[in-house]
Amino acid sequence: MSREAGMDAQYQLHTFSNGIRFIHKHLPFSQVSHIGYVLDIGSRDEAPHQQGLAHFWEHMAFKGTRRRRAYHILNRLEAVGGELNAYTTKEKICFYASVLNDYYVQAVDLLTDITFDSVFPEKQIEREKGVILEEIAMYKDSPEEAIQDDFDTLVFGNHPLGYNILGTEESVRSFSRRDFKEFIDTHLSTDRIVIASIGGLPFEKVLSKVERLVAGISPRRLPQRRLPFTEQLYSPRQEDKSLPISQAHCAMGRPAYSMHHPHRLPFFLLNNILGGPAMSSRLNMLLRERYGYVYGVEASYTPMSDTGLWGIFFAIDAKHLLKAEKLIVQEMQRLCEQPLGMRQLKQAKNQLKGQLAMAEENNLNLMLMMGKTILDYGHIDPLPKLFEEIDAITAEQLQAVAQEVFRLESLSILRYIPQQA
Repeated sequence: MSREAGMDAQYQLHTFSNGIRFIHKHLPFSQVSHIGYVLDIGSRDEAPHQQGLAHFWEHMAFKGTRRRRAYHILNRLEAVGGELNAYTTKEKICFYASVLNDYYVQAVDLLTDITFDSVFPEKQIEREKGVILEEIAMYKDSPEEAIQDDFDTLVFGNHPLGYNILGTEESVRSFSRRDFKEFIDTHLSTDRIVIASIGGLPFEKVLSKVERLVAGISPRRLPQRRLPFTEQLYSPRQEDKSLPISQAHCAMGRPAYSMHHPHRLPFFLLNNILGGPAMSSRLNMLLRERYGYVYGVEASYTPMSDTGLWGIFFAIDAKHLLKAEKLIVQEMQRLCEQPLGMRQLKQAKNQLKGQLAMAEENNLNLMLMMGKTILDYGHIDPLPKLFEEIDAITAEQLQAVAQEVFRLESLSILRYIPQQA
């Protein structure tokens, strides 16, 4: 079927005989198409000696296939005004492209080639090791970036979710062509691959073209060997690191709800109220507007397949650090003790709905969301349905969720402290 039951009518979904799914959204007046291969593989699928291998694979996909050398891969779409890119997360790898509609087939052909037919030349692997080691060094020189990776490790410990996506210097230096082949052979399952597409071409026109390009891919249905993370594996920790930096940096948080938990959406709303992107978030109004302690403060919530990560991140003059932490804890306690009034709750819901609607205006991000959502849930709910779920959230639900997550004794805290001159 071109559209499966329960799907938003704006999207059309097809499953090929090899298990790969194709989802497309037609935008009749768009001159640009965005296409991506989204794989249900990430850094959490690595063994201890493989740390950084998923991300390294993302790099190596551009370094040569059976049909193309690195230059031909990089130039294939750029020569016609397009863009080619990729990313790796804890649970996903994505190869994607943006092109004028006329070059849609070329983009899908190239993405299929680098996803399935990379050859991992040994000389290119050795050269790319230097690039990734520089990337690791760059992150270490950026405390606002490094603290997020270190906080993952603090919260998840030796579990694969605690691995740095970039890997370690030791692991990156150790990789050979055989490591990539073994990792792909173990994890690349066609029933956990989605091709997402959005643009000016109608579904009927692109479906046959995509099918021709993926028809030759043999079905591979492998068991997922992902090590689960449970609440019992978590122990709150605090750690201070003395570094040659001018500002103190702080991360505080804990594991949170998975993407399948019924409290996921209420907590997403609660986190948005506390420290979301709006300038009127409680933490921004408190730490920046009232006290002038920070330039910015962020509360983030990342749900994953079996757990989630919630954290608050900010940089501050070291002399104000402990006062800021105390203020943040007090604000969390307010949300635990005082339910939102009707007006506050309505405003918070409207704010979140507006953010979600505006996010869908970015077609590239929407395409990536489509692929990830099909992998995670198997369907995409229409925005009005999501709005109904948001409207149904009560102040009592938010308070109960706050009392469950915002427990002081459950928080992990990581501080980067400037070294004394």
